[in-house]
Amino acid sequence: QYVVKVIAQTMQLLHTMLRMDPPSYVLLQNPPGLPSIAVAWVACLFWRSKLIIDWHNYGYTIMSLNHGKNHPLVLIAKWYEKLFGRLSDYNLCVTDAMKEDLWVNCNIKAVTLYDRPASYFKETPLELQHQLYMKLAKDYEPFKPHWNAERSAFTERDEKSGDVMKSRGRPALLISSTSWTGLFLSSPGYEQYINEGVKLPALVCVITGKGPLKEYYNGLIKKLHFKHIQICTPWLEAEDYPVLLGSADLGVCLHKSSSGLDLPMKVVDMFGCCLPVCAIYFECLHELVKHNENGLIFRDSDELAEQLKMLFLEFPTLESKLHEFRKNLRASKQQSWDESWDQTVLPLLTTRCMQLQDCPKR
Repeated sequence: QYVVKVIAQTMQLLHTMLRMDPPSYVLLQNPPGLPSIAVAWVACLFWRSKLIIDWHNYGYTIMSLNHGKNHPLVLIAKWYEKLFGRLSDYNLCVTDAMKEDLWVNCNIKAVTLYDRPASYFKETPLELQHQLYMKLAKDYEPFKPHWNAERSAFTERDEKSGDVMKSRGRPALLISSTSWTGLFLSSPGYEQYINEGVKLPALVCVITGKGPLKEYYNGLIKKLHFKHIQICTPWLEAEDYPVLLGSADLGVCLHKSSSGLDLPMKVVDMFGCCLPVCAIYFECLHELVKHNENGLIFRDSDELAEQLKMLFLEFPTLESKLHEFRKNLRASKQQSWDESWDQTVLPLLTTRCMQLQDCPKR
């Protein structure tokens, strides 16, 4: 069935591409690369176009998560990616670690182009935060206030001035975007710290995302009996997700790269909202998360619980480590996607255009 599917996709994609007007360049993101890399290469030969591969990961390492590293399909996919990857004209990748791996193991020369957040990922004004909290409070208990008023669990509107302010004694808002292949298990440790008298705020953990194990984990959540922690798994409309990120106090990332060479886009989006992050360790994560500067890196649930204790101690004081991380993110002023593209990719295309202009046959 898999072979038949690949053959069908190959014919369909090739037929579609060859009916297009010939482009100067074809920009292809990998993965998925089977069969798109080979098809794009054939189309570029026909058009006499240039093929650019944007390497975000390796497809074969993703396949290996289900089948194992030595499965015949995985080995074929690995051979295929290396072979057809070398036939491209230009290559982009998302980390310096992947750039080195492409050169050492695949003899592919690439340029690093880091992912950047879209422009709508930014800090959320209080008024917009309040609107979202009030909207979520209609359906989700952790966002509801203790009495009926123009108030959520996190914000309230002054009756006289109409201004929105943070509620006193509000809980801390933690958000984790997960594919539900795992769930951070630091909650019991955090609850124990509060029971032992550590001055920590109540915690609302919002977990977004879909996946095959969501219902299983929802069942586990219902069996938990925390006094100081609430776990919420809301369905968010697309426009509400960046607003919630820009409203949260801390992000938690559980992304583990299949290759150890790509970076989690979830953290890129969180940093766009100036949201500090606790992220689980893997090899090249330091290219994005600077430990103790814009976030923290942990290796297990116990270390994460300890980090939450440190970050939320005396919350929400402005002298906290959490506030320091946010200030660092504001000051870092990352390049926008357009600026990064103009600086990294445009020179490649410009050089090619100049070569064509100097060619008598053209």
